[in-house]
Amino acid sequence: MPFAVIGAVLLGGSPAFADNGIGGGTRGPAPGADVHGDAADDGTLSAGVVVIDRSNNGSGQKTGPVSSATNWTPPACYYAPKYTPDQLQKHLEPIWEAESTGYEWDARQRDRYVKGEPYTDFNKDKAGEGHWWDSYVTAGREGDPGATDCDEPIFWVDENDDPPADIPQAVTPEVLAQLAYAEVRVPSTEVALAPEGTTKVNLPTWAWLDAAQFKPVSVTASVPLLGIEATTTAAPVSVQIEPGTPDAEIHPASGVCEIRSGRIGEPYARGKADETPPCGVTYLRSSGDDSYELTATVTWKIEWTGTGGAGGDLPDGSFGATQDVVVQEIQAINR
Repeated sequence: MPFAVIGAVLLGGSPAFADNGIGGGTRGPAPGADVHGDAADDGTLSAGVVVIDRSNNGSGQKTGPVSSATNWTPPACYYAPKYTPDQLQKHLEPIWEAESTGYEWDARQRDRYVKGEPYTDFNKDKAGEGHWWDSYVTAGREGDPGATDCDEPIFWVDENDDPPADIPQAVTPEVLAQLAYAEVRVPSTEVALAPEGTTKVNLPTWAWLDAAQFKPVSVTASVPLLGIEATTTAAPVSVQIEPGTPDAEIHPASGVCEIRSGRIGEPYARGKADETPPCGVTYLRSSGDDSYELTATVTWKIEWTGTGGAGGDLPDGSFGATQDVVVQEIQAINR
């Protein structure tokens, strides 16, 4: 499914009340669709959530998400338009009437949204000129500790205005790029080997990657209601070879094979058996009756571009795969 609306859980700006938002897997607007801020089944703005376009993403059975090369992770929650003035009133008044959150909290809420501290009558005089923003939990991150970081009370943003700068999780092109980062899927990396599958002790084993697999992928995240979007692109830059045993020499010694001329490594050709491969490994000890687990991890450089010419770098990502290599002793015949 190339298009999807990110599922969300509405935190509601209250420590005592939570409400379920739009479930995951809902299809978002198709390209070029006429998107309006109509109410969804749960009484919220149907176009207020983030729409993900995965049509240029990695495909196939062996794909997976990249892992950040740093401690950074995409946001587990974010803020986006959620209500019109009438919708916010329909959301909050039943909570106050139920008195489930306590008189004191209800009174503060009435002061904030009805009595002019700072909003009056749910901002009905501004209907059509902006939206009420509230928090969402990113799909799949519901149990993440960071999902509770978006605890700001529901706030108003005028149409064509930027969200408050002191609320970093409010959707902007950069935040959309970070959300798209979590949706990037890259192909599993199984390098071609020569000799294939079974090699010999002290025999250089050549490793390379099929250029057809090795191409950039991208994901676009947007909020149609706001007219903003960002595309996050991951491009492969290198592969790190880990032979699965300390009894091996890696080529190059760093174990990192850089991409050159659109490929990583060099296919083995007849007559090169005694040469040192630009990317590969020489095993120094037999694997016996077992095999070594060679791991090839691709590093992906990740960049983003967005509405208004915005853009920049995001942390590099990595994704790898393992494959078994049998290493045999070379048998010599004594005469």
